Amino acid sequence: MESSYYWNKEMLRAPLKKLLLLGGSHAEIPLIQAAQRLGWYVITSGNNRDGLGHPYADKTVFADFSNKDAMLELARSEGVQAVCSGCNDFALLSTAYVCEKLGLSGHDSYATSLEIHHKDKYRALATRLGIPTPRAITVKVADTNAAGNSCADFEAAIAQLTFPIIVKPVDLTGGKGIHRAANPEEARVAYKDACSRTRQDHVVVEEFVQGSNHGFSAMLVKGKVAFAFADNEQYYINKYLVSGANTPSTSGSETLAKLRDYSERIARELNLVDGILHIQYIEKADDTPVIIEICRRPPGDLYIKFVKYATGIDYPKFIVMAETGEDISGIADVPTQGYWLRHCIMAGPEIADGSTVRDVTFAPEIQGNIVEKFLWYKPGETIADTLLYKAGIVFFRFDTLAEMQDKTARMTDLVKVAAK
Repeated sequence: MESSYYWNKEMLRAPLKKLLLLGGSHAEIPLIQAAQRLGWYVITSGNNRDGLGHPYADKTVFADFSNKDAMLELARSEGVQAVCSGCNDFALLSTAYVCEKLGLSGHDSYATSLEIHHKDKYRALATRLGIPTPRAITVKVADTNAAGNSCADFEAAIAQLTFPIIVKPVDLTGGKGIHRAANPEEARVAYKDACSRTRQDHVVVEEFVQGSNHGFSAMLVKGKVAFAFADNEQYYINKYLVSGANTPSTSGSETLAKLRDYSERIARELNLVDGILHIQYIEKADDTPVIIEICRRPPGDLYIKFVKYATGIDYPKFIVMAETGEDISGIADVPTQGYWLRHCIMAGPEIADGSTVRDVTFAPEIQGNIVEKFLWYKPGETIADTLLYKAGIVFFRFDTLAEMQDKTARMTDLVKVAAK
């Protein structure tokens, strides 16, 4: 395995116990810091040499964390006592694989992890357990000809579904390769793109669910939900990439009770270990929560810090404790305290690919709500893809529910990327 050492504080702090954390972006910073507070010597890994989290670690080894055998070799060579997943599905699957091979606690089996994180497998699990999920059909990946015709399996699938539909890879997150199609022609284009992006030999085609988007993040202890947090998701230009979340959730107590029940059904069926279970769901007009994504790794874009701000619960600490096999039964199930927003600063519709960033501006009326700004943009940098570009993340607190709702709705005007 080729690797290079970017950051190493071994001479400054003698390692007591070593933890390998798969990831090193801004999203992993709270995990790195929490692990260090718990006494771990943290080694991060990943391909991105510009990852903002790596300098926070005690040591970094650059390698592809989606390569589970490479991560196994790294864990063995470093002599780690624990492995923690970063905020990426590939990182979680490699983590589960390594821990299973090394007999380390804190994670489900690799097979169980696949059943949760691969969309086709989860859809089948949810159907078996009577958990609302979009009607979906798995179709094989096939080459398309120059005219864009799809394979027979795909044509048969879309003939059985009601449009609009969603075409998505089973193994990717962050909106990658996901498209909504209103008719067969759009579906064929979406299918071709999904096939070009996935590492698997199949993709999922499912019916579109109309409703409001939300997150539900739970901590499981002995198969029961010991802590739960819910939010309302916002989407900006990219309709498949969360740009923000505020809390408390607009979902009612009955909806949240159903999500607790669904979480515990899954935990019992799969005999899940203690730790995080994060859900994205769409709440339909009749208040039915339809789960569209589920994972056992930390959500990205500092979501776990958002939970900590809103509840006072040290979510990063409990996640690391669970993933290193420690007892997390002491977590308290407390509700959101106040009104909060986590907002990702993204490029607006007036900005084109290839534009140059000048600044990020904050309207005077939002300044007093800012709790923390974490900005990483650099004036003069080029925005390669406006659908994915982020300049930073800001946490806001509001005095009232009405203020939170009003300013959240106007946030993309109150905080803007200025570019030319």
